[in-house]
Amino acid sequence: MTDRALRFAIFGTGFWSRYQLAAWQEIEGVECVALYNRTRSKAEALANEFGVASVYDDAAALLAAERLDFVDIISDVHTHAAFARQAADAGLDVICQKPMASSLDEARGMVAHCERAGVRLFVHENWRWQTPLRALKPILDSGVIGTPFRGRIQYANDFPVFDNQPALRELEQFVLTDIGSHILDVARFLFGDATRLYCETQQVHEGIRGEDVATVMMTMGGGMSVVCEMSYSSQLEHGRFPETYVVVEGDKGSAELGPDYRLSVTTGGRTESWRVPPPTYAWAEPAYSLVHSSIVACNADIVAALREGRDAETAAADNIRTVELFYRSYEAAAAGQVISLRG
Repeated sequence: MTDRALRFAIFGTGFWSRYQLAAWQEIEGVECVALYNRTRSKAEALANEFGVASVYDDAAALLAAERLDFVDIISDVHTHAAFARQAADAGLDVICQKPMASSLDEARGMVAHCERAGVRLFVHENWRWQTPLRALKPILDSGVIGTPFRGRIQYANDFPVFDNQPALRELEQFVLTDIGSHILDVARFLFGDATRLYCETQQVHEGIRGEDVATVMMTMGGGMSVVCEMSYSSQLEHGRFPETYVVVEGDKGSAELGPDYRLSVTTGGRTESWRVPPPTYAWAEPAYSLVHSSIVACNADIVAALREGRDAETAAADNIRTVELFYRSYEAAAAGQVISLRG
């Protein structure tokens, strides 16, 4: 792809779009030239704030009028497949917010459609790009704690997520698709693919339609046990939104990512500990700073992939394995049974 600035449009100007757009502006060589939203006034407000030239309330009209290299879909999940097909049919590479689609079959259809159209499909799965999690991965890969045999990933807090995203109250499938898409992807990033899983869910908050607590137990990688805990109903001493905690036990020691971005490695009866805080950006909301910084890193990897003609780390062909995990988790919870995966 050319060395000129890559031109793109954003579809959807809701809650997350301003942070996605701010993150794009941290990266050289890309330019957002158009915004689409079905409510035009929302797109106009965001365009005025960020200096985006063109606004549309018709996605087809945008694709016909603008000269683009890719589109970034930040709309509701039930619109992802249709927008991805439209962009792919226009010959454009596609970036899509997580979760990729509203069902596993729909996600597979998106991947297949983009492959037939000869375009690339990326999923904006930013959680694995958080600085503390990126620091943990090479420790595990180094072998310093030996062969991991058990892991625990915990995302549990009582952050009032429904206050700034009230639409989440109406989701029939909530925590597994919303946060599970992140946490289960982190499990894959750290430990490889799962061969089987079991899941239990609960609904603790009143006035919501979906589950807000989920526990998934998996057999992963070479046979290690991994438990993923997800909750927006946990009042814990160290339940700091939006931090993710990880404990990994190996046959030579252990590694832990704990509160306040603290990494610890215990081997030979000794523990070494240090902090790995994320970078901060002026536009980031303080409560979301950890997450917002990971958007920049994820976008940068996708831009590099676009320029180099390769798959990004979060290409849809890989992320489909994460999509399978959270939708199969619902199946396991409903059936009360362990589900075998292809591994």
